[in-house]
Amino acid sequence: MIGVALLGSTGSIGTQTLDIARRFPDRIKIVALSAHNSTELLKSQIDEFKPKLFNCSQLSEQMKTEMIGETKNCSYEDMVTDEDVDLVVTATVGDVALIPTIQALQAGKNVALANKESVVMAGEMLMKIATENNCMIFPVDSEPNAIWQCLRGEEQSISRLFITASGGAMRGMTDVQKKKITPQLALKHPTWSMGPKITIDSATLMNKAFEVIEAKWLFGVEWDQIEVVIHPESMIHSMVEFQDGSVKAQISPPDMKLPIQYALLYPDRLDNPDLMRFDPVKLGSLNFESVDVDQYPCFSLGLQYGSKFGTFPAVLCGADEAAVESFLKGTISFYDIPTVIKEALQASSNEDAKTPQEYLNAAEWGRSKVKEIINHK
Repeated sequence: MIGVALLGSTGSIGTQTLDIARRFPDRIKIVALSAHNSTELLKSQIDEFKPKLFNCSQLSEQMKTEMIGETKNCSYEDMVTDEDVDLVVTATVGDVALIPTIQALQAGKNVALANKESVVMAGEMLMKIATENNCMIFPVDSEPNAIWQCLRGEEQSISRLFITASGGAMRGMTDVQKKKITPQLALKHPTWSMGPKITIDSATLMNKAFEVIEAKWLFGVEWDQIEVVIHPESMIHSMVEFQDGSVKAQISPPDMKLPIQYALLYPDRLDNPDLMRFDPVKLGSLNFESVDVDQYPCFSLGLQYGSKFGTFPAVLCGADEAAVESFLKGTISFYDIPTVIKEALQASSNEDAKTPQEYLNAAEWGRSKVKEIINHK
């Protein structure tokens, strides 16, 4: 039985994590749950799983009274360091997970990380803390999770990592078409069902830049060992080429429950009838193409600034978050997203961050700068 603290229990990854917990009640015990403002859903989750601890930043006093019962309202730090917690699952969006992730690792807890921003902002720091405290970071994102699966049982003889990208909802569109894209259309991902932020990042390919940065820190490879290829079917999630030329690929239908289950139950692989199965005959073919960087300016921008040391990656995360939020609200066009992010990055200075708070401050600066840029347009 593994005790789990789930941060972001009401979001897409969080609710699917609880689906896995329902399927394996003899293996997974939900010890703690947290959410931002989806109080009704959180309350139903608490009623069902009866965790020891919970946290909700937007909870009213009345709701606290109704929900507490035997479940204690506590801080993030108390949640992730509790003695009954073995694994912390970070399923939140944005930089809110950075501090709890660090606190969990410092307490010697393994972390199943679905939050890209934490690794993008402070990957080197996270890996150092994990090593010092003899614990592990399990990637939940489908692509780094696939690399992790391919590396299992292998010596460290990586030649190249191939990360696949569907191309998102905008694949093949012209610049003129992109200028007319509405948030509703951009949120119609061709193969995945995800939250709004990650879906837009998939359309701009910023998420692939983030995944390259994740792979760099999680697997200790050089930047030039990581390649991104467009794979419209989203069946191969990543491939690893070894020094002898052999290539291993992780293949499965686009369903986040599989990488979530792998991280929760590692090292065991257990049957789950809820998971979709790969049918090669029905699929027919697998296609690949190179990334057209002119079509995806956010991808190049993300790699340019995200691969630098210091606070640039944190500014990038904050700027991207604000730009995506503005697009979803209809304040800017889809075509404007890379423009305002680039302006914010060009206006920023790269500092040598030494503390988690300095990374968070840089991300907040990026958010504020994008909003300032948009307000002056």
